[in-house]
Amino acid sequence: METVTDTKNFFILYKPKDIVSGDFYHALAHKPAGSPNELFYMCTADCTGHGVPGALMSMMGISRLNESIIERNLIHPNEILDNMRTGIITSLNPEGSVEESKDGMDCVLCAYDFENMELEFAAANNPLWHVREGKVTEYKADKMPVGKYGGEMKPFSLQKISLRAGDIIYTFTDGFADQFGGDKGKKFKYKQLQETLLSHCNLPMEDQKELLDNVFEKWRGNLEQIDDVLVIGVRI
Repeated sequence: METVTDTKNFFILYKPKDIVSGDFYHALAHKPAGSPNELFYMCTADCTGHGVPGALMSMMGISRLNESIIERNLIHPNEILDNMRTGIITSLNPEGSVEESKDGMDCVLCAYDFENMELEFAAANNPLWHVREGKVTEYKADKMPVGKYGGEMKPFSLQKISLRAGDIIYTFTDGFADQFGGDKGKKFKYKQLQETLLSHCNLPMEDQKELLDNVFEKWRGNLEQIDDVLVIGVRI
């Protein structure tokens, strides 16, 4: 059975604004204790800031993600994000600190069960797009980051999708949609990104990546890249 680890079944468009990035992706195959199946975790994340400060937050995010899955043996993405949030807040706001840090990250954390063709995921501020037979379904995110913020600290929501062969899951950060460019120097926006993906979703995944890269660079033109860019596509 083919999985996402076959290179023809996924693409990762990763364009840091600087040498190091506040956007990160992390993949981990893990069989939780007591679970009959191995799960494939994929995180698409956008940390506060970019460059060196963003990269340091990325390192903390990856560390907390591994700790939640491997050491604490948490299975469901919502529980993992809850635990990551607690760890990040504790690390950034040690006891006795005068000013509370609100650094953190927006992300989508997916847990693929390829044996049962199921996907569980949790989303913090960034949505997930599910494409089937040329039509897209957008799954909304919880409107809160993985970190401290001004609103009520609620648990993250768990969402589920029954998968079919040929489905594509797209996850992304805001860098592509927020890039200024075109004839009028305006933002690319999510609607245009979705239309671009839908109009080329039948192409091989590597071709989709190349096309997206070309679209981004053409749109940006001579303008500065304003943020880190990350788009991931996974074909089931």
